[in-house]
Amino acid sequence: MHRSLRLAALALVALTAQPALAHHSTSAIFENDKTITVTGTLTKVDWINPHIAIYLEVGGGAAVETWKIQGNPPAWWRTVGVGRADFARGLAQKVVIDALPAQDGSKYGYLRRIRFANGETLESLNSL
Repeated sequence: MHRSLRLAALALVALTAQPALAHHSTSAIFENDKTITVTGTLTKVDWINPHIAIYLEVGGGAAVETWKIQGNPPAWWRTVGVGRADFARGLAQKVVIDALPAQDGSKYGYLRRIRFANGETLESLNSL
């Protein structure tokens, strides 16, 4: 009986852990054959796994929209010599982002390039 309970408990743990371990290709969420350009004020940089995320306020007045742009994982950026501070230097400044658009049309994209107000750029390749 104890063996059956242990096996059942192990199976339950394995089933509940599976979503946390799952990963996806960008093509599951984003249009890999299209690129959009979004211009706005950089408001936030989340330097976390499994992907960094940057947030923009686009538009003005009552028509401000918040966009979330996902990027490659922090480890990928570090391998190419880029850290959180390289993104954070653009906080509260206008940036231009080229991204793969979300398939569902939401204000969400996958980072291809960010251009800062001073003209510098950071580019990513799809590492997934």
